[in-house]
Amino acid sequence: MLYKFDGKTPRVSKTAYISETATVIGDVTIGDNCYIGHGAILRGDYGRIVIEYGTAVEEGAIVHAPPNEENRIKDQVTIGHNAVIHGAVIEKMAVVGMGAITSLWSEIGEGAIIAEGGVVKARQIVPPMVVAAGNPVKIVREVSEKDTEFWRWGKKLYIELAERYIQHPMEPVTAVYPPSD
Repeated sequence: MLYKFDGKTPRVSKTAYISETATVIGDVTIGDNCYIGHGAILRGDYGRIVIEYGTAVEEGAIVHAPPNEENRIKDQVTIGHNAVIHGAVIEKMAVVGMGAITSLWSEIGEGAIIAEGGVVKARQIVPPMVVAAGNPVKIVREVSEKDTEFWRWGKKLYIELAERYIQHPMEPVTAVYPPSD
C-alpha cells in the first residue's frame, strides 16, 4: 500500500512492482523495473528514500532515512530478505544480504557484497568490489567473477519477477483443503 504522509506522496515508476502487502510511506521515489517485495516497509516519513533502476527490495526488508536526509539506493542493488537499511548510500550493483543491517550514514561501494547478517556500523564505509561480513562487517575478500556472474543473474531474475507480477497480479483465493479419508 502507498500512503501520503505530511504532504508527501510516493512516486513510483509504472514499470516498478510493489507488492500489495508492502508499505510505502511519504517521500519515496521508486525507479523503473524495481521489485518491492511482500511485507517490505519503506518509510519516507522523516527523510527521503530514492530507489533507482532495477533494484530489488526483498520480502520483509525495512528502509528508512534519518530526519531531513536522504537514503539513496542506486541502480540494480539487491536488498535481501529482512535486511534493515537506515540512512545509507548504496552504490550500484551492490548486495546487502538477508538479515543484514546498514546503520546511519553508512556507505556501501559499487558492487560490494554485505554478507547475510552483516552489520555495517554508523558512518562505516565499505569500499567497492569487496565482500564484507560480521558484526561489525570487515572485509573478507574481493568480489570474484563468480560472485559478479551470480548477482547479475539474481538481479535479472528480480527484474523479470517484477514484470511477471505486473503482468499477472496476485489474486486472493479461498484455501483449498485436500479431501479427508
